[in-house]
Amino acid sequence: MKLKLISAVPAALLLVFALSGCGRNDDRLVMVTEATFPPYEFREGGKIVGIDVDLMKAVAKKTGRELVVEDMSFDSVIAAVQAGKADVAASGITVTDERKRQVGFSHPYVTAQQVVIVPKDSEIRGSADLKGKRIGVQHGTTGDLYVTRNIREPERFPNGSLAVAALDAGKLDAVVLDGEPSKVHVALHENLVILDEPLTTEEYAIAVNRKNTALLEEINAVIDELRENGGLEKIKAKYVKQ
Repeated sequence: MKLKLISAVPAALLLVFALSGCGRNDDRLVMVTEATFPPYEFREGGKIVGIDVDLMKAVAKKTGRELVVEDMSFDSVIAAVQAGKADVAASGITVTDERKRQVGFSHPYVTAQQVVIVPKDSEIRGSADLKGKRIGVQHGTTGDLYVTRNIREPERFPNGSLAVAALDAGKLDAVVLDGEPSKVHVALHENLVILDEPLTTEEYAIAVNRKNTALLEEINAVIDELRENGGLEKIKAKYVKQ
């Protein structure tokens, strides 16, 4: 979701999160995500599935807990972890300095890119051609942050699929999204393509409450083990079509 920017959360909202998170069963590992970000998290057959879900299933199994996945707005996932409503946020979250001040991050498990989607007949060939263009982004993502800081004020959408649909309908000139989700969206729109030149390269990690160092160590141990035994690549290959 996904570089993503997650804005500061009002104190009242944090209080609501804190109250709703009290009294959770310690046998459950509660993961919050925004399930419109394939292949990392999406709905299939009524269930939330994807790379992030399988990764956290491995953590839950290793620690003897039941994984519970909750869907919410991307802008709220880190606030939920801060306030104790959830144990982890796993939602294609890019590590940034700002986010490091809010939550603890696991070892990175994915290297990702922000890419540009355009119509096949577009005159846009690279980032230099985006000046003055109508650019769509998913609200709160690092694509949103990059475009805002480096190009112009973008048109923001609740999720990537809506932004891509607007592009396909001729309402935008380009869309900036994470690389793997962009492949999924473009596959559904035959008139769209992804430019070869990425805008950024970034890393995804799992967000944990800064006070919960024990859980962070457990997650890191699982990520390291999966990387060493090939399990991480198997999880990715399950959802990423080559």
